[in-house]
This record gives sequence, structure tokens and C-alpha cells, in this order.
Amino acid sequence: MPDREDLEGLVLRNENILYRAALACLGDPEEARDAVQDAFLRLLEKAPALESPEHERAWLLKVTINRCKDRLRFWRRHPTAPLTESYPAAGPEEASAAQAVAALPPKDRLVVHLFYYQGCSVAEIAALTGARAGTVRSRLSRARQKLRHLLEEST
Repeated sequence: MPDREDLEGLVLRNENILYRAALACLGDPEEARDAVQDAFLRLLEKAPALESPEHERAWLLKVTINRCKDRLRFWRRHPTAPLTESYPAAGPEEASAAQAVAALPPKDRLVVHLFYYQGCSVAEIAALTGARAGTVRSRLSRARQKLRHLLEEST
């Protein structure tokens, strides 16, 4: 188990990346925070041997995405309230693009976020989501078409 300073550094290095990925997948800030917390708790429970910062990031992203999938599955089985449609944008000029991304279905929103915002390759996204690379490419293509249509409608 890492000592306190190592754990704080690990959290500081990865919390923003994990939160943005969880928010892209779930669309709800509170649920995204919970998914990220669950990932860090899983890290403490399992204490895997992480060789490098890249391996650490990939392991945490995989666990976070799995926790998001669990939450989405739970919501489908136990619907209670609609998801919020807010997605934080870096600036006002990106607001319409962020709204269009938020309007995508969760699976498409996740691959768009991982590909464009996190800079993951198709192979990395496939490994993180458990989908095949062809499926990831299809989702990206379909999401691009939907985004193009949504952005054309808003102008």
C-alpha cells in the first residue's frame, strides 16, 4: 500500500483525467465523482503493482470506466431521475460543441471523450472499454455524424 505522500501524488496526477472521463460517460457530476472515488478505493483494496505513470493512468481509467458501466447498468434497471445534460466547457466558444457532445448517447460520448479530450488511440479505447477496435471506430464514426448534424442544426 502506498504511503500518504505517494497516494496524494497519485490522486493529484489522475483525478482530473478520471473525473472528465467519468463525466463524459455518465453525464452527472455527482455520479462521476463517486465513480472516481470508487476507482481510488479499488486501488487501495487491490494494491496492484503499477510499473509506470502510464500503467497507473491506464489501470485507473479502466477501473473508472468499469464503475461507470456499473452505474449506467444500475440506472437502466432502477430509473429514478433523468441525467443532467451539462458538460463543462473550457470557454464560451466551445459551449455549443460541449452541448452537442453531451447530447450523444453514453457509449458514443465516452469514445469521443477518450479519443479527442484524452488523446487515447482506438486500440487504447478498445482495451479500456472492453469493445473491439472495429466497434470503437464505428462508434467514433457514428458519433462524428451525430455531432455534425447537431452542430449544423444549432447554426
